[in-house]
Amino acid sequence: MLDGLYDMHFDQCTPIQEAAIPAILDGRDLLACAQTGTGKTAAYLLPVIHEIVEGGYPEDCVNCVVMAPTRELAQQIDRQLQGFAYFMPISGCAVYGGTDGHTYEQQRKSLKAGADVVIATPGRLLAHLSMGYVDLSKVSFFILDEADRMLDMGFSDDILQIISHLPKECQTLLFSATMPPKIHQLAKKILRDPVEVKLAVSKPAEKIDQSVYICHEPQKILILKKIFRDSHPNKVIVFSSSKLKVKQLTRELKGDTFKIAEMHSDLDQDRREEVILDFKAGKIQVLVATDILSRGIDIDDIEMVVNFDAPRDAEDYIHRIGRTARADKDGKAITLVSPIDFGKLSRIERLMEREISRNEVPAEFGEVPSYSNTSKSYRNKNNSARKVRNSKSSHSKNNSQNNSASTLTDLPENRKKHHRHGSHFKHKAYDIDAKKGGVQES
Repeated sequence: MLDGLYDMHFDQCTPIQEAAIPAILDGRDLLACAQTGTGKTAAYLLPVIHEIVEGGYPEDCVNCVVMAPTRELAQQIDRQLQGFAYFMPISGCAVYGGTDGHTYEQQRKSLKAGADVVIATPGRLLAHLSMGYVDLSKVSFFILDEADRMLDMGFSDDILQIISHLPKECQTLLFSATMPPKIHQLAKKILRDPVEVKLAVSKPAEKIDQSVYICHEPQKILILKKIFRDSHPNKVIVFSSSKLKVKQLTRELKGDTFKIAEMHSDLDQDRREEVILDFKAGKIQVLVATDILSRGIDIDDIEMVVNFDAPRDAEDYIHRIGRTARADKDGKAITLVSPIDFGKLSRIERLMEREISRNEVPAEFGEVPSYSNTSKSYRNKNNSARKVRNSKSSHSKNNSQNNSASTLTDLPENRKKHHRHGSHFKHKAYDIDAKKGGVQES
């Protein structure tokens, strides 16, 4: 294992690894809150690989199941497994949908033979389970990665159905980027006296130049095109709120001098893999995507992230802009904010504990909406709530101005409510300061 870590250039533990690995080796269930990019994949794979090899677990059955919300994340976890276990007698397979018959048959054979570690999306694993050739009765480790995302995608019932096939003594590890009440509810159902590890939501890399444009919805496409004309995009991700808007925005941008592609869940697996490879290779300069790319993508040289639509959750803003300025490089993050997004911007700035710098909208694009915010409103929940209510009133007054100039404004806004706070477990817990790297028992 040390040889594998050396070849993968792993030099020291991250805070989440420092806290999680001992708990897992002690056989404890784990509830861990850690955002993407903190090293949580290694935090659970390394001790599990060690236990499977050193603990004398049977070789002809599935010993570990890792659940992931998307194909891309499942593939990334599988690649890390291959690297960590390159010099060790560990077998693994990635099980996800959107594949052809040949790939499905490969998955079936691996599951039937009993791969040591199965990394799967919930729907595809259930499809294999329904055929009767998958035996999960000897699984020793069950891991939920990006659990909050899986629940957002409606996989709660699927997860519970999969758990019904597992032995009761199975060690369960739940990793989530956020801790809304629904995660605590799931944890109470499936975890036994868990150790809770909370990695403080770290702020974005200091090298990210963050800014926003306050504008009307029809002005967004005009601003975006100007950004590209001025910056000559090389490797940029543009995040939008829905698949429909991604498709429409891609059509609006095609025809310019740069190469553009779209990424969303409607694409089949082969096309998604092709787009990611082309983007990594520089054959695609601009990638318009849903939040499917806000996590589970590891590309070091993305120079800019543009939030065409502000994310629903402030934490998702951290995930999105964290795609740039990786590996100690510089990066830009630009967010286009229309009146309907004012409340989202307020929550983002409250999480960031500062006001994000404003860019001036060119005069030729017309008048812009007014966004008033006191200098300390991001620290005052009452002021923020009042600002959100005022912004809704402002949006109503500006509706007549927003009904022209762009078909993108006609698309529905997903207003699914997300709760942020929940009760805390009354057991051994760790609070971790990501910047200081310290672990304190609380």
